[in-house]
Amino acid sequence: LSVMRWPEGHADEGKVLLTTFELDGVPFQALNGGPYFKFNEAMSQSIDCKTQEEVDYFWERLTEGGEPGQCSWLKDKFGVSWQVVPEQLPRLLQDPDRAKAGRVMSAMMQMGKIDIAKIEAAARG
Repeated sequence: LSVMRWPEGHADEGKVLLTTFELDGVPFQALNGGPYFKFNEAMSQSIDCKTQEEVDYFWERLTEGGEPGQCSWLKDKFGVSWQVVPEQLPRLLQDPDRAKAGRVMSAMMQMGKIDIAKIEAAARG
């Protein structure tokens, strides 16, 4: 929606200082924090996926030049943390049957990229 740049005469003249943008109708602001403010896992983006194909697609694209992590987490090439989450996962982890939820949690803890068939199999016991 907008880009604010450092003004003339500043050491970073012309470089982006602040940008505002919208994702799926939600407004965001991003500050160019330079070397002072680093990305970390305290803030992550989450992508809800309906199918294994979507999980695979986003996982592969976002780990290009980045790092895969555990339990659906990864870092992209810019160091931004993401979670690529099948829509079934939160529901299964919050299932009232705590034994079922525990099996799903145990299966998830063994994964980086989530395998929907494996978490559903764990839920079934």
